Amino acid sequence: MAAINDLIAQIENPELRARIQAEVDRMNKQKKFGLVFEEHLPECTPLYDIPVKKGVLVALKTGKVSEVYRVLNIKGDEAECKKKDVDELTTFKMDELVTVAEFGEPIYPYLNPIDTVCNAPDSDLWHTLIEADNYHALQLLEYLYAGKVDCIYIDPPYNTGARDWKYNNDYVDSSDQYRHSKWLSFMQKRLKIAKKLLNPRDSVLIVTIDEKEYLHLGCLLEEMFPEANIQMISSTISRKGAARMNSFTRVNEFIYFVMLGDYVLEPLDDADYAKKGEAIHWQSFRRSSAANIRTSRPFQFYPIYVDIKSRKIIKIGDAIPHEMDRFSVKQLENCVAVFPVRDDGTEMMWGITPEECRVRASKGYIKAAKYTPNKPQQFVMQYLMSGTIKDIDDGKIIVTGYASDGSVEAENSETRNIMPKSQWSFNTHDARDYGSKILKTMLGDRFDFPKSLYAVHDCLNYFEKHKPNALIVDFFAGSGTTMHAVNLLNAEDGGHRRCIMVTNNEVSDAEAKEMSQRGLKPGDEEWEKLGIARYVTWPRTVCSIKGENIKGEPLKDNYIGSDIPMADGFKANAAFFKLGFLDKNAVALGRQFKEMLPTLWMKAGAIGKCPTVSEDIPDMLILSENKFAVLIDEMSYMAFEKQIAEHPEVETIYIVTDSEPGYREMIVAFNDKNTYQLYRDYLDNFRINTGR
Repeated sequence: MAAINDLIAQIENPELRARIQAEVDRMNKQKKFGLVFEEHLPECTPLYDIPVKKGVLVALKTGKVSEVYRVLNIKGDEAECKKKDVDELTTFKMDELVTVAEFGEPIYPYLNPIDTVCNAPDSDLWHTLIEADNYHALQLLEYLYAGKVDCIYIDPPYNTGARDWKYNNDYVDSSDQYRHSKWLSFMQKRLKIAKKLLNPRDSVLIVTIDEKEYLHLGCLLEEMFPEANIQMISSTISRKGAARMNSFTRVNEFIYFVMLGDYVLEPLDDADYAKKGEAIHWQSFRRSSAANIRTSRPFQFYPIYVDIKSRKIIKIGDAIPHEMDRFSVKQLENCVAVFPVRDDGTEMMWGITPEECRVRASKGYIKAAKYTPNKPQQFVMQYLMSGTIKDIDDGKIIVTGYASDGSVEAENSETRNIMPKSQWSFNTHDARDYGSKILKTMLGDRFDFPKSLYAVHDCLNYFEKHKPNALIVDFFAGSGTTMHAVNLLNAEDGGHRRCIMVTNNEVSDAEAKEMSQRGLKPGDEEWEKLGIARYVTWPRTVCSIKGENIKGEPLKDNYIGSDIPMADGFKANAAFFKLGFLDKNAVALGRQFKEMLPTLWMKAGAIGKCPTVSEDIPDMLILSENKFAVLIDEMSYMAFEKQIAEHPEVETIYIVTDSEPGYREMIVAFNDKNTYQLYRDYLDNFRINTGR
């Protein structure tokens, strides 16, 4: 495509050039490059909050959500249904069915408060856990936080072939020929929205994976984030390893870092790579890899004339044609013409062009370090790399003088810490000792294979250390390690980072079988209380914040790398919501505000405890503690404006009106606030699943 675009750019007629470019762009969209996979139909959505009634689409609670029926008639506790696209009638018990929405059919979410934990009543920092299918939660988060998220950390299903994840409510196992494409389709839809959430200026997406899908994931990320700097890390998570028949013992997994904009990667705190007063490091000027032979870049093969006695660089010659013998080059008196040649006689190339070499030599940034008269390259040439030169320009390295050969003498002006390497082998990242054992001390045997708390902590710390007010999202929350790690970061440096976690409430395969045998179904109270959100993620959140286990006993030991006792808990608060769905036809116009209020609270920054309202909706709400206000009845605008003037702490304002001009006129007085229009039919503000 690059060659075609270059040719198009040469077309003089601007109209013709634009037309051809448009056609090429259209064809390019039709043709897939790189990773190609089947785009499966998106998952259907079970709506447990919506009652089963005549005319709606339903599925069996214990069956595939993709196998849908239309309810034709309801008689007592039975529903007569017709399977979609099949002329066959079937009768089911009403309690066996759940209402479903197909992809593209609008649904109306709301946040139903489940529980809270408050260990910092004087703090306005509130984290959030949302129990939901993460695809729908992401759609809501897009409305709330598009372009505002600093970091997304996810640990998605690894697609191992075990019963570890579902597609359309059915486990995907190793025998499924579409296993990989289902996983890619599943991930692509979620990453599309994740990209919209990330702040494009300086943010990072962190994704963990193992060898089953790391190649596919890498290709997917490259295609979806072409503008990003993407790096994959290999991380040891089990020193003992997991032995598998006729395979290498697995000790590691992989972590992708997708870095956007002017991100900042922080070095480690506990290791130095440059000490104050230490002399600078000189790099070999001759390239050494097999790919850097003379013929690969002929313009970087040239003579450097060095005085034999003084070792001063006298002259830098021009690049010579690759067919020209280096021995035919003109010699200078008392000098050696030094070329980049290995000991075996292989002609290599210098690290930079002759033009740039002359500039650096004039500043003393290149030197002849050692005389080797019996070797093809008679002087070992060294130079300062561009990073070192920048540090000199920035004052991080101080020039103290010049050697007799004219080369610069310099030293580090400050001690600097080491940047993380691409191979991690840290004891604290062991998932067994610092994941499973930590979780077990809090909850007992409720969850297998959580991430090491310190592995997640370090991943976040590399990018969010300098962002004390970062917004961090994890939409594959699992056991809740991410919020635990965010709270630890805040405790270490006094930060105010906020975390939003999303997880479904699936039960384990074994538990599902046992409860099904007892006649229980998804949506039943006893079934739901054993789901991961309510049985693992939220209890861990409560326990880590309070500093105690589920029995109320104080946790033992300190957090590694700090003097913070686990028993102290964290000065933090968290709210637990379930993403529910409203039946638009069953809700009277203008009566959804109570259900919408938690969503407005989140959009305003989730500051302070989530407010509530009674059924009697007032003309306005001034919520100083939460730093937002709502004008519900626009006829009360004058009084509302006066109230806002008396409450400068209010940062976000919602105005309910169907009039665009009216809204524009009303917000003139609030030009220093974040303002949003809400339509009178509140649900339409938050509609999702529209096929976007």
